[in-house]
This record gives sequence, structure tokens and C-alpha cells, in this order.
Amino acid sequence: MKLRGSFAAIAAVGAMLALAACSPAGGTSAGEVDPEVAEEINAALEEITGQVLSKGPNGEEPAPASAAEVTDEQAEEVAALGLRAAIVMHYGGNDWANAQIAGLNAQFERLGIEVIATTDANFDPAKQVSDIETVLAQNPDIIVSIPTDPVATASAYRRASEQGVKLVFMDNVPDGFVAGEDYVSMVSADNYGNGVTSAYLLARSLGGQGKIGVIYHEADFFVTQQRYDGFKSTITEEFPDIEIVQEQGIAGPDFAGDAQGVANAMLTRNPDLDGIWAVWDVPAEGVMAAARETGRTDIKIATEDLGTNVAIALARQQMIVGLGAQLPYDQGVAEANLAALSILGVEVPPYVALSSLPVDHDNVLEAWEQVYHAEPPAAVRDAYVD
Repeated sequence: MKLRGSFAAIAAVGAMLALAACSPAGGTSAGEVDPEVAEEINAALEEITGQVLSKGPNGEEPAPASAAEVTDEQAEEVAALGLRAAIVMHYGGNDWANAQIAGLNAQFERLGIEVIATTDANFDPAKQVSDIETVLAQNPDIIVSIPTDPVATASAYRRASEQGVKLVFMDNVPDGFVAGEDYVSMVSADNYGNGVTSAYLLARSLGGQGKIGVIYHEADFFVTQQRYDGFKSTITEEFPDIEIVQEQGIAGPDFAGDAQGVANAMLTRNPDLDGIWAVWDVPAEGVMAAARETGRTDIKIATEDLGTNVAIALARQQMIVGLGAQLPYDQGVAEANLAALSILGVEVPPYVALSSLPVDHDNVLEAWEQVYHAEPPAAVRDAYVD
């Protein structure tokens, strides 16, 4: 089994997932998991690993990151142009954003493109509009960005497009924008697939039955909606003995704090709750905090994105039972490549997506290396228990 495109697979992912059915995961003992259910779920996970289940924001078929590779000869041609780029984030400081920025910076350096600004809107559309205006005053050739709100930020991105700036988007596209006309391309993880992956991992830890809560992102945000859709459709269609007893959205910007409050209320209202799904790792941190506060550290939590704190919990087999990971560093590389190729006049796909990576206790250390192109931090390595 191999991940799509040029990315190396974690060796024997299917075998590791199968082993998880026979060993503790997130505090679940083997006796609590139906081996037959676990075997079926492991087979389903193995089948989708390496595939992309998502469509683009306008229904586009996904292209692999290999479709955006830049040759050494093309890189030299780009470097001779003296280009300047800006990175305009929705919010920063988390592992996902840091990895995206690291991938972008590394590839822009290879391409001889100067990064003149990196901004953080703290999930405030008005702040992001201001960030775009400030960046435009510096006359960049390229902007790589993730819109906080596709409607509220559209006019600012429209000004950038009309100014001749090559726009490459992460995960979300401004309202009314057309690929190839208003922007170059969008790069994303397989977020629908990440939702499916996390559903399977949560269902496996529950033995295919139980009561769960769902904490979703309450915003017009394409990728988080896809995660929710992938998770919910998988649970409701494939696991009739798992009941979603409560759903609640969070809008941020304090996603961990908001999720902690919601999870606290869920656990108090539903003392027999078996599991909670959180839309990404930062809200999942809030769920873990609520579980500790309410004395429910037996709760099974599934999420998306391999952040440090959820990786530590996976390593310790505490509460987090699994997640669907993105490959944000590689996404950043693809975004830089797409911008460069478009400037050279090369036709590029409108939507590039990288497949979901299932992560549980057994493969968390190897997964970290694949996701971040770096050794796991000492806090994660030291937390790992056999």
C-alpha cells in the first residue's frame, strides 16, 4: 500500500492497523473490542489508505501532488525571475499551520522566491482583509492563503487577483472564484477521507457500538464541513449500533476552550457517553481537558490532524484512539510549486489533494515523521508506551 504521488508510505500500514485490533488503543482492552468488527474496520481502512475521497470546492476531481512537481531546470528559470511571495494564514501557532509554512518556505527557497510576509488573522475575517491589503502594498507576485470566510474576504482576494497576483489557496476558496481565471489552484488534504478515517478508528475502539457526541466547526468552511460529512455519513450508514446522541458546533477563535465547554456539558448531560469526535486536534485538546475535569478519562476521542498534544495522548494510550492526519508540509510544497508553474505558463490542475493517513497508537511515531518531515519531538517519543 502506498500513499498517492511522490510521498513514501509508512511501511505496512495495514499490518500495524491490524495489530491495533489485538492490542490496547486509547485505553481500550482487547476484550472490549469485537475482533470481527475490528477486522472489518481494518480492512476498510486499508482499502481507503492512499485514495482521495474528496472532490474540490466546485466538484473538481482531485489531482495528486506529483502533478505539481517542479524540475531543477524549471526551478532555475523561476529563480531568475526574482519573484516575491506572501503567506496569508487564517490563524497560526498550531502544528498544522507551522508545517504548512515550513513546507512553503523550504520550497520557495529552492525556487529562489523571496517570502516578504507571513500573516496570522487569528480567524478574524476583518483582520485577514487588512492583512491582504497590507501585503498588496508590497507588490507580491504570489499569495498563498487560506480564507477565514469565503464571503467576507472575497473582495480583498479579488483585488489581489485583479492586481495580477498569482493566488494559490489552502483548503478554502473565496466565494465566486473560478480556478484558472481568478486563482491558480487549491491544495488540500482529503478532508472527507479524514472524516471517514476518524469514524472507522472511533468505531473500532467502541467495538462498533455505543453512544457518542460530535463537536463540529460552526462556520462556512469547506474542509471542516467535509470532515464532518465524512465522519457522520460513515457512522450513520455503516455503524447502526453507534448512536450520535448530541452534536454541537464551535466557532472559535478559542477552539480548545470552546470545545472544553461543549464537551463538559455533553459529558454531564450524557453520563453514559462512550466517545466524542472533534473536528481537529485543537478542539480535541479541549475535549481531553473536559474529560479530565469530569473524571471521564475512559472516554474515546477521535479527531483529525496530528498535533503534538494529541500525539502525546496517542503515545500514552490516553483518550485519543485515532485520527486522520493531513500532510501539511507536503501541501505547502505543492502550493509553492503550483504558483511557480503558473508563472512559467504551465497548465496546472485546479484541485490537488493528498490522501488521509490513518494514525493510531501503533504508528504514531512513524506517522509524525511522514507528516512533518522531522523526528517526533522528545515529548512524544518519551510518552510512548508499548
